[in-house]
Amino acid sequence: MGRGDYNQHSVESKIRRTCCQKILEYFRMIRFSLRALTYNSFTSKSIVLDTAMEPIFWIVDRLSRKIGPIMVVLVVVLTTYVVSFFYIILLPYLWNRGQFGVITFHWFFGHWLLVNIVFHYYKGVTTPPGEPPQILSDTNVATICKRCVGPKPPRTHHCSVCNHCILKMDHHCPWLNNCVGHFNHRYFMLFCIYMWLGTLYVCISVWDIFAEEFFDAKKTFYSFFSGGLLLKTIEVYKATQTNGTTLSPETVEKLKNMGGLSFSDGMYHKVVCLEFFLCIGVMIALGALTAWHARLICRGETSVEKHINDDERKRLKKVNVIYKNPYDFGARENWRIFLGLGEGRTFTRHVLLPSSHLPLENGLEWHYQVTKGYICNKYP
Repeated sequence: MGRGDYNQHSVESKIRRTCCQKILEYFRMIRFSLRALTYNSFTSKSIVLDTAMEPIFWIVDRLSRKIGPIMVVLVVVLTTYVVSFFYIILLPYLWNRGQFGVITFHWFFGHWLLVNIVFHYYKGVTTPPGEPPQILSDTNVATICKRCVGPKPPRTHHCSVCNHCILKMDHHCPWLNNCVGHFNHRYFMLFCIYMWLGTLYVCISVWDIFAEEFFDAKKTFYSFFSGGLLLKTIEVYKATQTNGTTLSPETVEKLKNMGGLSFSDGMYHKVVCLEFFLCIGVMIALGALTAWHARLICRGETSVEKHINDDERKRLKKVNVIYKNPYDFGARENWRIFLGLGEGRTFTRHVLLPSSHLPLENGLEWHYQVTKGYICNKYP
């Protein structure tokens, strides 16, 4: 390569580098301009993520509003089914075996559970969770909700499904078709506890009937599969091979009662199995949910506040400050406050029996304790 070719190659390389540098510089200028126009000192990764997820939240919120009434009807129907099973199947089963003492126990204990379940579910559905006053002077706070532009007392959060702020909001429950907040949080929790006890009680009570039906392999097989397409096809094939292309009346009758189970026996078997599997499934799922909320109550926080408190612990840990939830007064005291036990109220009368008493706090002002060395977050 001659000197002239080398110089020409060097000039072309410099031109390419200059063009790339100019393109990169233009790109940086555009990015800087966009950031300058959209700059907000309060912006964070969580806010960006919330903004990106907004379309999904919008779909979920609209869906929750639609399915809420359906979920309430479903709870009522399934509960009615379980209770009807007790009256129609379990009690006659025990009566025929002369277990009158067990029947007496079921009559009192079962109805005590039923009354508490129905009462707390009804109150959880129909009791408003509580909204802050729209007049700022009535709340003694200066915080404003950025969504509904209204006063926002401590522990208050905006529900996107209900489209307004909720006092001490925990979450929006589609099974109640209502927000769980300050005035109905106790009803929701006691409903979960009593419903879990009810499902456990049903599983224990119907075990003998379930074992007789389900662990009879032949009965279980024919009960669930005698009407199946595969067995029907096999039976029809055998019948046509024996009688030609037509089926005799005897064969048709045999197909109706294939496996030796009558229609009533097959339905009885299915109802017993459905009762047990339904209750044990609800017991497992509801048990996990109840344990989660019980843990939150022991720590004096709601579902929303847990995420806030976790972020605060991480933030203050960087400056060697151990964060403590300001509304945590110990598990025993937290439960007492949550259940509203005070002013002469007792556990026996106001927890073990249905009670419509109000919480001890008004939902606008709260007793709290500040973490020693606490540094306020720069974000609102």
